[in-house]
Amino acid sequence: MVTLERAEKHLNAWLDAELAVSTGQSYRIGSKQLTRANLSEIRQQISYWKSQVSRLKGKGSRRVYRAVPRDF
Repeated sequence: MVTLERAEKHLNAWLDAELAVSTGQSYRIGSKQLTRANLSEIRQQISYWKSQVSRLKGKGSRRVYRAVPRDF
């Protein structure tokens, strides 16, 4: 289970990776080496973790249903 704290850590790590790559550096997360060529992957991960943080904070999209009682 992903906690809010963990999701925020992942989001911050990916934001740091984007910053490092945008300045022409490579970035390593665990055993994975990310370089400028992987900027699209980094942005996908940022998008994913932003949505996870929003969901865990309760800011996700909520569906509202309306029910109309009917007597048959």
